[in-house]
Amino acid sequence: MTDPTVTDQDHLNRTAALASIGVATLLLAIKAWAAWSTGSTAMLGSLADTTLDLVASLATLLGVWIAAQPADDMHRFGHGKAEAIAALFQIVLISISALAIASRAVEQFLSGARVAAAGAGIGVSIAAIAVTFALLAWQRHVIRRTASLAITTDNVHYQSDVLLNLAVIAALALDRYAGLAGADPLFGLGIALWLSWGAWNASKQVLGQLMDHEWPEEKKQRFLDVLARNPDITGVHDLRTRTSGNKDFVQFHVWVDANMTVRQAHRVMDEIEARLRAEFPDVEILIHPDPEGLVNETSEAAKDVLPPIRVNLE
Repeated sequence: MTDPTVTDQDHLNRTAALASIGVATLLLAIKAWAAWSTGSTAMLGSLADTTLDLVASLATLLGVWIAAQPADDMHRFGHGKAEAIAALFQIVLISISALAIASRAVEQFLSGARVAAAGAGIGVSIAAIAVTFALLAWQRHVIRRTASLAITTDNVHYQSDVLLNLAVIAALALDRYAGLAGADPLFGLGIALWLSWGAWNASKQVLGQLMDHEWPEEKKQRFLDVLARNPDITGVHDLRTRTSGNKDFVQFHVWVDANMTVRQAHRVMDEIEARLRAEFPDVEILIHPDPEGLVNETSEAAKDVLPPIRVNLE
C-alpha cells in the first residue's frame, strides 16, 4: 500500500539512496578481491573509500527517509535537516578515510613495497568506473527533480570515486609496467588529498544549512523582484530566509495602506503568497503586514532602504 505522506520527490530520493547502496555493495566485493590480489595501496585506498561509501549510503537512505516525514507537534518545521545531518556524517567518514589512506601510502613508500597482479586491479577499476557512471547519471536526474542535499553530497563523493579509480589504474600501470617504484603510494597520497578537498567543499553547504544560513543573494533578489510586482504593498523589511532539506522557509514584513481593513490586508497577503509560490514552489511563507512606514526603530531592518520597492534586509 502506498504511503500517502511520501511525495514523488521523496520516492526519487529513496531510489537514489537504494541505488547507491547496491553499487557500493557490488564494488566492495570486487575491490576487496582486487586489493587482496594486488597488495596495492591505491587499490586499498579505493576499497576503504568504497567501504565508507556503503556506510554513507546507508546513512543517506536513513536521512532522506527521516526528512520525508511530515511535520509533527515536536518538529513544526518538518524533518528536512536530517538530510544535512546524513551529509555531515558522510563528510566525517570521508575525512577519516583520507587520513587512513595517507598513512598507508606513507608506510608503503618508506618500505618500498611493490604491487602484484596489476592486471586484475586495472580490470576491477574499469568495471567500477562503468558502474559508477550509471549511478551518477541516475543521481543527477534525482537531484534535478528534488535538490536533495544528501543525494547531492553522495553524488559529489561518487564523482570523486571515478577519479579515484582512474588514479588506481594509473598507479598500477606505472608501478608494474613502467617500473616506476613509488608510483602506487604517491597516487594513494594524491587520492587522500583529493578526498580531503572534497570533504572540505561539501562541509560548507552542509554547515550553512545546519546554521540556517541565508539564501544566496541572487535567489533572494529574485524573491524581492517578485514582491516588487505587487501594487498593494509599498515596502518590505525584516526579510529572513533559510533552507531545510529540499524545503525553503521565508518570513518578512510588508507595508500596506494604513487604512486597509483586516480582510483587505488578508486578501493582499493571499495574493502575495500565490504569486511567490508560482515562482518558488515548496517554500513556506510567513508574512506580517505593517501600516506603511512602520518599522522597529531598534532593528537593523530599519536601515538601508532600497528602490524600486523599499527593501530592508536584517
